[in-house]
Amino acid sequence: MKDRINAYDVAEKAGVSQSTVSRVLNNYPFMKETTRQKVLNAIEELGFTRDEIARSLASKKTRTIGLILGDITNPFFSESAKVITRKAQEMDYNVILCNTNHSEENLNKYIQTLIGKRVDGIIIASADKDNQKIKELYDQGFPIILYNSIMEHDHANYIAVNNYKGAQLAVEHLYHFNHKEISYIAGPSKYVTTHLRNLGFKDALDKFGLKMNEKFIYDRDFSYDEVYLFAKNLLNQQNRPTSFFSSSDQMALAILDAAASESIKVPDQLSVIGFDDIDLAKNQFIGLTTVTQPKEKMAALTLEKLVSLIEEKEHVDAPIQIVLEPELISRKTTGVYKP
Repeated sequence: MKDRINAYDVAEKAGVSQSTVSRVLNNYPFMKETTRQKVLNAIEELGFTRDEIARSLASKKTRTIGLILGDITNPFFSESAKVITRKAQEMDYNVILCNTNHSEENLNKYIQTLIGKRVDGIIIASADKDNQKIKELYDQGFPIILYNSIMEHDHANYIAVNNYKGAQLAVEHLYHFNHKEISYIAGPSKYVTTHLRNLGFKDALDKFGLKMNEKFIYDRDFSYDEVYLFAKNLLNQQNRPTSFFSSSDQMALAILDAAASESIKVPDQLSVIGFDDIDLAKNQFIGLTTVTQPKEKMAALTLEKLVSLIEEKEHVDAPIQIVLEPELISRKTTGVYKP
């Protein structure tokens, strides 16, 4: 078997020292361009690849981060992952992607696996509100930050949107369109983000003097098929809701699907609002009214803060906890209710 090409081979091929090869590999700025090009040409001709394991042992950094998502099939998570991985590459970091399927057991296993792989830090995009493993890592000083997820305890870094306000914006929009019978796809309250949306929804109903119909509330796990059946059942009732607010765009699409199956016109006969502003929501054939989460800004800020923790660029005495403001984007799926 042919021996692996190493830095010595590159140095010999280029006619330079090994230290010069090392400077080129580490982008040392003070070097003749002709020398740099000789080394790069030798690297290309020999097919040399750096031994990242040896490099990480020397630097005590792997320049790798873990990204743990709740559900990769949810466009909000996949679109966020795309932004994070792109930004990470720009900062010379690799990303290991993990998908928990919203299982706390899977989350804890992935955390242990990533630490075993010596990642420099971890971003978590979905976690139960009282997760103790996250608290332990934070208390140990390990670089870890939550993306659009919040803990009940105060031992966590996070970047999130104002979920409470987002839900209020949705109810206010429907109220001003004369909707009083609002169905709410709440999702499980084991997440603080969902819990805050639930509170925002209920408080907004009280603010506008609207009554909450418990039969109109879906509070189970997010499942496209289950939400579809729930909405379809409600739409077949005599006293059906005139509008739906879903705490996820993905589930709002299930509602639109159910309405289409019952030949109910949106927004003439039914209004639907989502939450997230996934790329598909902007599609001209869908035009989903939704509460937007600034994914690009959130993702960039989350990565920036994680790298800052990893590289110890700033002294942090308290948890990094940043809440961004949401915005309601009015499109084609909401309209004035006319009895």
